[in-house]
Amino acid sequence: MEINELPKYDMSDNPTNCCPRFHLKGWNEQELHFKDKLFVKAKTRSIFHIPINMGSVFPKTLTAIEKANAMSEDNFIVLSYDPSAWTAEHYFSVTRDVPGQKMVNMTGDFLTRVLEGPYKNAPKWEKEMESFVNSKGKQVKKTYFFYTTCPKCSKFYGKNYVVAVAEIE
Repeated sequence: MEINELPKYDMSDNPTNCCPRFHLKGWNEQELHFKDKLFVKAKTRSIFHIPINMGSVFPKTLTAIEKANAMSEDNFIVLSYDPSAWTAEHYFSVTRDVPGQKMVNMTGDFLTRVLEGPYKNAPKWEKEMESFVNSKGKQVKKTYFFYTTCPKCSKFYGKNYVVAVAEIE
């Protein structure tokens, strides 16, 4: 992929009016390259990695992004990372600064892998991702997850696709 480009995320296929249906094409085993790619950083609280305020943080963050006209529907991702069992960080890709939000630039190379199953599989997926990255002769610096749908929408669609996005060295 080109620098700062992401696979297409079709937001128009959205029968739930919540999370668009996730299409795997172009997402599995991709190489992503970011150079000062702009993100809004938001934090949620967790109890043993289970988010407790995501339902308020995500809509608030997305509303701020939309209000700033900073969302690219064709180049969108939210990368989530749990630095501890008590907090999670979420990075929303944007096209410009969003007033009132913490802005972060990311630079690095990443490998992706599409996974499917319940969110509780995240520790297993992290190990699978490490094996996949090692098989490519690389090392994992940090693994993020792109949760493509909320629990309600994944039930509606009958699949819970998650994209592991490993920053590599």
